[in-house]
Amino acid sequence: MLVLLAGIFVVHIATVIMLFVSTIANVWMVGSIGNVSWGLWMWCNNTCQSLTPSEGNEPSLKAAQAFMILSIIFSVVALVTFIVQLFTLEKGKRFYITGAITLVAWICILIGVSIYTARFTDSQSVSQAEYEIDSHHGYSFILAWICFCFSFVIGILYLVLRKK
Repeated sequence: MLVLLAGIFVVHIATVIMLFVSTIANVWMVGSIGNVSWGLWMWCNNTCQSLTPSEGNEPSLKAAQAFMILSIIFSVVALVTFIVQLFTLEKGKRFYITGAITLVAWICILIGVSIYTARFTDSQSVSQAEYEIDSHHGYSFILAWICFCFSFVIGILYLVLRKK
């Protein structure tokens, strides 16, 4: 049981770190030509500048940014809650609060990444693209989806896990 608790704790810490990296790094989309990449915050082509969404996409960008930040906050709160519950819960009780907070973080990741996927995975959605850029998903985008999967698994494990 101790090994299971330690494993969940390590995966949760790794998920929080990957969420930080995926939200901060501007490599959600990468252009095939040159060093062009963009993410939630910046457009980078040798130098970085603020990301300017095309007409009508600014609320979508703000929503994606907000949900990714919320997912980080809820993941950190869930981690702290797990540590607190680990030392205060009675024997045989479950980590319901930690699981619920982790699943809220999971929903925030889902919403943030889904908005980005729907609105910003082509170069036409960003006004800095003066020419057509063949693009593909970068490591930040992939990390966000990995965090989505990890958060779901961790949240379910917290809900069924009993303190022994």
